[in-house]
Amino acid sequence: MWGIEGGEIIKSHFMPRQMRGCVFLKSMPPNATSRDDNSTLPPICISEDTSRFRYTYRGGLRSAIRVARLILETVVLNHSNVRWYVFGDDDTVFFPENLAKTLSKYDYRLCYYVGAGSEIYEQKKVFGFGMAFGGAGFAISYPLAKVLAKVLDFCIDRYPHLYGSDSRVYSA
Repeated sequence: MWGIEGGEIIKSHFMPRQMRGCVFLKSMPPNATSRDDNSTLPPICISEDTSRFRYTYRGGLRSAIRVARLILETVVLNHSNVRWYVFGDDDTVFFPENLAKTLSKYDYRLCYYVGAGSEIYEQKKVFGFGMAFGGAGFAISYPLAKVLAKVLDFCIDRYPHLYGSDSRVYSA
């Protein structure tokens, strides 16, 4: 179900006693019940339907709306004692110890949006120099995630012309 590479990468980095999380999918894979090691993989969460939102970026993918809403859907899970929400694409690899060390430099009780910009100047010029690009992943402090969860759907409605999920999060 996870694919040999994906499952093994997640297993090698996910620490169930120290982390909480889930893998969001658009729909449940047919062989999801055959998952052999529930304790070493995060649970599967199914994203909400986003067909009610307009998406007008010519040539873009509507999945950008679904991916942007993962912030809201993750906050709604209502995990206790959360300091940071960390998001990445399906091909993003996080090193938890390095990530924890970096995030410890910030006060998680304040609103922080931490991530890396694109290495490509043209992308920065088009999409913004202050935006964290999703491919590298980004982290949002708990207070900021709570605020974003309240306004995200409004922002998705307001900015149907934006390209990707990272643009939508940045604009919110």
